[in-house]
Amino acid sequence: MLKIRLLLVFSLVLLSACTLTHRGGKETNTFGWLLVDNFESGLNAWTHLDVDNQTDPFVPNPQVAEIQSDEPLGNQFLLRKPAADGVVGNRKAIGFRPLPVAIEIGETYTLYTRINVEYFPNNHSFGLSNATDIGELVYDAFEPMIRVTDKPESNGYKNPGTLQVLGGGNTRYAEILHPATGQPASPLIPGEWYEVWYVVDNSLPSDGGQTYDLYIRGGEFQQQQKVFTGAVFRMQRAEPLTSFMTICNTGPKKAPYGNGGVRYDDIYMSEGINLASPLD
Repeated sequence: MLKIRLLLVFSLVLLSACTLTHRGGKETNTFGWLLVDNFESGLNAWTHLDVDNQTDPFVPNPQVAEIQSDEPLGNQFLLRKPAADGVVGNRKAIGFRPLPVAIEIGETYTLYTRINVEYFPNNHSFGLSNATDIGELVYDAFEPMIRVTDKPESNGYKNPGTLQVLGGGNTRYAEILHPATGQPASPLIPGEWYEVWYVVDNSLPSDGGQTYDLYIRGGEFQQQQKVFTGAVFRMQRAEPLTSFMTICNTGPKKAPYGNGGVRYDDIYMSEGINLASPLD
């Protein structure tokens, strides 16, 4: 009888560990993940800005930011595109929303995001910001920044569609690396969901902060792999990180990149280093 009672108590504890609780009025779970957005409640928390709209003929509010559904799974996600197919000239289509809690100076948080490339060619970036004037700073509003693109650069280099981070040094962007070879990873596969963990150190630069490490699962990475160590914040302002942010770009009218979209889902954050999946 005692063994049965102990098993019952253990089962109740295990069950409660898998349930959702509320911390500070925000939905979280006991594995430490705090929900940023899973797009099941629409886009009311988001701000959308087209701050460099050069479309001609002019299209007001050309960016695409819409909730789509995967009916068999009963799941909703966000599709972002700089403009509808065939529309060019929307150079900076921004979307952002506040984090449920700020990442203060000296804190380390793990961010988790699922992404899915609609198609290439495209040019997208996402990450975190500490700016209050995102619409004015645009790309310089980013701190941790992750890039999805196959666009050509002004020096003639053609990005392959491999996920990129801010590498620092002489190379502004750096492709993620396959740990077994040390060589750049393969391009992202359109239509496939990837899980991305980015461990963000918001300490002062003098304390080794303003950096982030990247982990990924999906595509060639059947198991979670660390694919970049020590990527750098874009501006290193050393301020509390307060927003999740995205930008996409059609490119100039004379040489557009392409309007391929990126799908986002299941954005979470967790204090410290947390390499579990909030969905598991």
